Amino acid sequence: MFDLPVEGEQLFVLEFGDIVNYLSLYTGALFFFAVTFILIAIIARPEHQTDIIFGTDAVYTKDIKPESLRFQRFMAIACGLATLGAVSSGDLFNFTLFTTLIGITNIGIVAGGDNRYVLNAAYNYGIVAMVATVFLFGGAAMALGTCGTLAIWELAGKGLVPLGAKMFLVLGVMGEGMAPFYIAKAEITRAPGAPYVLMIHVSSLLIFLRVIEIVLTV
Repeated sequence: MFDLPVEGEQLFVLEFGDIVNYLSLYTGALFFFAVTFILIAIIARPEHQTDIIFGTDAVYTKDIKPESLRFQRFMAIACGLATLGAVSSGDLFNFTLFTTLIGITNIGIVAGGDNRYVLNAAYNYGIVAMVATVFLFGGAAMALGTCGTLAIWELAGKGLVPLGAKMFLVLGVMGEGMAPFYIAKAEITRAPGAPYVLMIHVSSLLIFLRVIEIVLTV
């Protein structure tokens, strides 16, 4: 076991050479939430989507069959697994890899619909995610070039990681998780397939909480 200045003693440690994956009380809680929503994505059935036309009494309920949302369910589960990797990773590079995978699967969840407005939103978010990837790997590269290692347990409490690298990591996570960008686009909520769409919000929140912990630690 080892101690981190922000979280104290770790609850679980899995070492792969100089890469140490760990769970603390903080990251363990994030891990638990991710597992919970993976199980929800596996066992839940899609909701009956309702469209309301304002100014009239027209209300339309769409009966969505589970067979039509297999791709979204797969992407939601993959997004949850990537989130598990991101919240438990003890290496900055692996964290950026898992975060990038979260961005890809989030786009896949949205793009699984057949609404042209939703697909257009997925295209726009894909551009945001690609730009965010530059910041993510740029932050990891800056940390490696400055410190010579990306292991969080070696960097913890030493203050060696440049502020610019930390800012790049935070910006990259904001772009890959599509937060707060997706909040301003109503099309994201039109995508059928809740609770699968909820994985976008959950993964965005969890990786943002994780990157804040990383920034405070290193």
